[in-house]
Amino acid sequence: MASWEELARNFLLEEEEEDEELFFILLPAVMPFLDEEKTPEHTSSLPGAKKVKEILEGHENWCKEEFRMEAEIFRAIANFLRAENLLRDTCGMKIEEQLGLFMFMLSHNASTERLKEFQHSGETVHRKIYDVFNIIPTLTQKFIRLLNSSHTHMKITCDPRFMPFFQNCIGAIDGTHVPITIGQDKASLYRNRKGTLSQNVMFACDFDLKFTFISSGWEGSTSDAGVLRSALGKEFTVPAGKFYLVDGGYANTPSFLAPYRGVKYHLSEFRRHGQRGNAYANYKELFNHRHAILRNHIERAFGVLKKRFPILKVGTHYPIESQVMIPAAAAVFHNIIRGLNGSEEWLDILPDNINPSNYVDMPEGDTNYPSEMESNHGNTLRD
Repeated sequence: MASWEELARNFLLEEEEEDEELFFILLPAVMPFLDEEKTPEHTSSLPGAKKVKEILEGHENWCKEEFRMEAEIFRAIANFLRAENLLRDTCGMKIEEQLGLFMFMLSHNASTERLKEFQHSGETVHRKIYDVFNIIPTLTQKFIRLLNSSHTHMKITCDPRFMPFFQNCIGAIDGTHVPITIGQDKASLYRNRKGTLSQNVMFACDFDLKFTFISSGWEGSTSDAGVLRSALGKEFTVPAGKFYLVDGGYANTPSFLAPYRGVKYHLSEFRRHGQRGNAYANYKELFNHRHAILRNHIERAFGVLKKRFPILKVGTHYPIESQVMIPAAAAVFHNIIRGLNGSEEWLDILPDNINPSNYVDMPEGDTNYPSEMESNHGNTLRD
């Protein structure tokens, strides 16, 4: 009878023979993969710097589509960032490419994975995108400024429909909802009345369609009036004797003039009824019509902003801190482009870069503000 040692030795020999047989069976199957070269991650024929250069020097529509601005404006912004030392050229990436990465992200809602098409690692792309995010507060302070001028805008002074009645008006205010992506633990606060998730962003604009104030990051459940109230307690001020135009979602006060409630207001209503000359039912209709024409500037500004940067219509997967800064970044570049006389007509011709089927349904305007909360002084001024 064999000993335990002999039995164990025989068992191990049998195991080795089975392993050898398995090895020779599997070897032919894995050999092609052993000889195959690793596929490189960056396969484009153009490195990032060359890609940006070709976009800037190519057909004029190429830069408009990829970066949402004209090539000469793109170069002017890059030169400004260089002159102000806000961004720096590095051995691996010049400012033009850093700006190109950010504008491509803003214009296409591009993820880090997609931005690797510029032939850089994910870590490099991430770092450069956040280098630009980090200067957005500085750019906001420089290019989005409250008006303190005592001058009346020529769109008012040169139009007898508005002068002298609106001579102290310095702009319009409204809130707009921007989709947001956030964890379920905080989602309820950001759920708006449409049932989608958003941040409520307050904007003020002048009659040149430039934004003069922005406050972003407010929960989608927050009312427009609530955002304004909070802003007034902090950084937002109205010069003495001046006022902004607001819609029915705000209280009517001497600083924020709202339309008469229960009276025809929207421009579409007046167009539908063919309103001409003195064909108004009363002075309230007349006021509301003139008010709507002037306040429409902020609606037009929103229209241009979201047409240029449709990222404001979709959710992104950037961290919440970056999502809050995206509306400010869009507004900053909007103001810079307008200041450099950038065109907007082509926005209706070139593609939006983001499929409209991905747009998130957002609320439009708040319901009427409670009339008992309004100011008698505001009502007197309006009358």
